[in-house]
Amino acid sequence: MWPFEGFLFVHIACGAVGLVLFWIPTLGRKGSQTHRKVGHWYARLMLITASMAIGMSITTLLDPLTTHPKQVALAWPQSRIEGIFGWMMLYLAILTIQLVWHGVATIRNKKDHPANRHPLNVALNVLTIVAALYCAYRGWLIDEGLMEAFAIVGVASGLTNLWFIYSAAPSRILYQLEHVKAIVGSGISVYTAFMAFGFVRLNPGHALNPKMWAIPLAVGLVIIIYHQARIRLAFYRTRRGPGAAQPAGAEA
Repeated sequence: MWPFEGFLFVHIACGAVGLVLFWIPTLGRKGSQTHRKVGHWYARLMLITASMAIGMSITTLLDPLTTHPKQVALAWPQSRIEGIFGWMMLYLAILTIQLVWHGVATIRNKKDHPANRHPLNVALNVLTIVAALYCAYRGWLIDEGLMEAFAIVGVASGLTNLWFIYSAAPSRILYQLEHVKAIVGSGISVYTAFMAFGFVRLNPGHALNPKMWAIPLAVGLVIIIYHQARIRLAFYRTRRGPGAAQPAGAEA
């Protein structure tokens, strides 16, 4: 039990700070020093948070009944504990790492696109797709539709990232669009995990309510659509002529 509690402590501590930091670059001026500095700290904290979630999922799969006594008391079957807190948490953790990694790489490698094809970067996207499909399979085995539905996100994320990685020569605007999609997507993933797994401790009766899962997804999609529309608008304005001014904050 003590390894699980240790992973949980670090996961909560880093995740809580990361969830607050997420809003500073999201709502602040893009391309500013604050945006870059806070964004770097957010990425680091999310990688640690997701890594701890992997540890929690593994310890759950090794001993589901000991690590989750509250669910045992609520008469959850072992298969459901393993599915939700084992396989699904493992998948969400891998998805979060993939999104953060891709979001950072798209900016770091914008002048060297072939660097995005590093074997580790490619493998991480393939792993995300595999983890998503296996999560859906485990959800099908225990008739847990939420596991099957949310797996679609990982498959879509992995495939679209690989499409970008193997694109011949992505435009500058595409790098910005990918950055927004990935970083905001990582926020959706972590907030979704909080709304699900966090509510297991605060309010177990509503932990797997689809409405709780839909809130971060809906808010995140609005943010992604808004920022991608802003980037596209700024890009097309600059193409009107050499004298056209670029709006402040157009850089991602």
